[in-house]
Amino acid sequence: MQTVRILEEASQEAIEAAAWYEYEQPGLGDEFFAAIDAAIDVIEENFIPLSPLAEESGDTGAKRLILERFPYDIIVLELPEESVVIAVAHHSRKPGYWRERRCAVQPRRR
Repeated sequence: MQTVRILEEASQEAIEAAAWYEYEQPGLGDEFFAAIDAAIDVIEENFIPLSPLAEESGDTGAKRLILERFPYDIIVLELPEESVVIAVAHHSRKPGYWRERRCAVQPRRR
C-alpha cells in the first residue's frame, strides 16, 4: 500500500469544486468528494497504473488519474516512499498550471 499525501493547494481545489457542485445541485458536492476519496483509494492500493500526462503539460514526471463522472484529473507525483497529489485539475483549465508545485514537493524524511 502506497502512502498518499495531498498538497494544500490540491485540497483547496477539491473543496472549491465540491462547493460549486453543491451550489449547482444539492448533494452533488458530496458525490464529488466521494469520487475524490475513491480515486485516493485507487492510488493508495495501486490498483491500476496512473496515466501519463499530455505533452502540453510539460515533462514534469507527474501522472494522472481521470475521474469517471466529473471532468477532473487527480495529478500525482509518485515518489519512492509516497504518492503526492499536487492538483485536482479541471479538464478545461490551462494544462500544466500546477507545474511549479512539483518543485515544492520534497520527499518526507523518516
